[in-house]
Amino acid sequence: MNILLPIAAFWPMAGALICVLAGRKSDKMKFLTADAVMMIEFGLMMILLIQTLNGSSLSFQISGVFGTGLHLKLDGFRITYGLIAAFMWLMTTIFTEEYLHHYQNKMRYLAFTLATCGATVGVFFSADLLTTFVFFEIMSFTSYIMVIHDQNKEALRAGETYIAVAVIGGMAMLMGLFILYQFAFTLEMNQLFAILEHELDNPMIWIAGILILCGFGAKAGLYPLHIWLPKAHPVAPAPASALLSGILTKAGIFGMIVITMEIFREEAAWGALLLGLGVITMVLGAVLAVFSCNLKRTLACSSMSQVGFITVGLAMCVFLGHHNALAVRGTVLHMVNHSLIKLLLFMCAGVIYMNLHELDLNKIRGFGRNKTLLKILFLIGALSISGVPLFSGYVSKTLIHESILEYIPMTDAAGLFSFVETVFVIAGGLTFSYMTKLFVCIFVEKNSNSALQKKYDDKKNIMNAVSSTVLIICAVVLFLLGIIPNITANAVADFMQSFLHGHSPEHAVHYFSSVNLIGGGKSLLIGALVYAFVIRGVLMSHTKDHSDYLQRWPNWLDLENLLYRPLVQHIIPFIFALLCRIASELPEALMKMLNHTLLKKVKIKDRDPKDFEPASLVSESTLSPMVSGIESSLSFSLLLFGLGVVLAMIYMLTSLF
Repeated sequence: MNILLPIAAFWPMAGALICVLAGRKSDKMKFLTADAVMMIEFGLMMILLIQTLNGSSLSFQISGVFGTGLHLKLDGFRITYGLIAAFMWLMTTIFTEEYLHHYQNKMRYLAFTLATCGATVGVFFSADLLTTFVFFEIMSFTSYIMVIHDQNKEALRAGETYIAVAVIGGMAMLMGLFILYQFAFTLEMNQLFAILEHELDNPMIWIAGILILCGFGAKAGLYPLHIWLPKAHPVAPAPASALLSGILTKAGIFGMIVITMEIFREEAAWGALLLGLGVITMVLGAVLAVFSCNLKRTLACSSMSQVGFITVGLAMCVFLGHHNALAVRGTVLHMVNHSLIKLLLFMCAGVIYMNLHELDLNKIRGFGRNKTLLKILFLIGALSISGVPLFSGYVSKTLIHESILEYIPMTDAAGLFSFVETVFVIAGGLTFSYMTKLFVCIFVEKNSNSALQKKYDDKKNIMNAVSSTVLIICAVVLFLLGIIPNITANAVADFMQSFLHGHSPEHAVHYFSSVNLIGGGKSLLIGALVYAFVIRGVLMSHTKDHSDYLQRWPNWLDLENLLYRPLVQHIIPFIFALLCRIASELPEALMKMLNHTLLKKVKIKDRDPKDFEPASLVSESTLSPMVSGIESSLSFSLLLFGLGVVLAMIYMLTSLF
């Protein structure tokens, strides 16, 4: 057992308390403490990485928690994402000092951000699904504070959506874990497939899998549980948006990988479910980004789309089975690429916001025309996520694309997968179109207001040396993954692929072969056409003096307002109120029916009819106390039933596991 594993998970949480105590002296001290906490965390990850590279088997069990304890372990995938998490938190924490300079509640933000870091590391280090669930729920609640930091109307509403999705998703996940445990009698990830391999014809296991998928998919931003993502990212501080997009969504994908590769690894029906959800998420996110006129909302919708790309890659891992090398490598590399890309892009967006306090494209237009460093940094992120050759996104998208092409000759549904491949290329083109829109708007075009443009051109010191260094480091790491993929990207993929049960590649991938370059070129051409004819044509207004970006997406076409809020606020309460009303009035109705049928008075011939009351044998005055007693008894029984459910849940939490 290696004591460094729980230390790495709990140290940032302890650091949050240290930060609160140190921060009582001054703002400077709280930020220095937070930086020190994350530097130590990054150092711990480097030590664990070296131990993992040396072949050490690293695990740790915390006994006595929920019966079976919490179980942590490391492999190539886990330590890579632990290292990425530590790196992202370190970069954003350093950047946060300048970004939050004029904000209130800095201490609260730092404390909850550090706590979220520890919970996220716990998710990635977890060896069983119970441990994953515990850290996952801590992560959801602590990250809520990051979303609502501004405490304005928009932030509070987005936080309301975020926490609602997190809680409902967590409840669904917990129910799925209960069902799963009934069949497997364990939640250890590396034992599930061997135990359940021959039990997958049982529909209850599929129900459990879908419930768990709902919990993890909600955090990942997978359609149709994506509703929090386009709303939370724009209102959260930019460093928080980078973490929400770059790493917290990957915690959700981590869980999706576990249930896919450890339970439904060879189930084509599960692969079809993931493929359908992935394609919809990939396209819808890209379309929303094309229509968006807000910088951070565009990046948020882009994150949703990239989650779709990753989910399609995961689906191909299932379909390809023992030939899944390309799909596995593409999936893990696109996860890594997207994390680092969004770290860079959201911090660039943060630089713009902390100077202008605006995110509307029409208002920030032209800000970066003479900001050379910011322009280069943003361009590296934009080209990477667009899949342009020599940049990291091109490598991972090429691998996923190749996995789809590889499967087409192997399946009877070749037409369907040819369609998926076409949609994949189009979605990649949409990515290039909306990133071109952002770059041209901010760094090429002039603002329609000439006085405002002059003010932007005169503004020189847009970030301090520390923030500049942080962004440069992020860009360099990202650039190295793409410029020499046969060294960097392949090494990362080799190190991570065992977590997804990836097999050795059957042939080397020539990333810059003519076939792959043509495939990438198709996406870029589609993106250029969409930008020229849709964005510049349909989504902009042009007059003699100026042009503006238009918000063409209809406000009513919002899944949250269209479906989820009416469902939660009106339809479900109405149904439960109706059921309660029926349950309340049913005893009285039954007694009245009995009173007028079976209990109806039978006349006796030898008695005077006047001796009989015209009413029934059981009078209303007699019936009312009876019914009242029955109702009271029923209410009391329902109360006891509710308490019983609560006690049963407590028992399962403390004893079942």
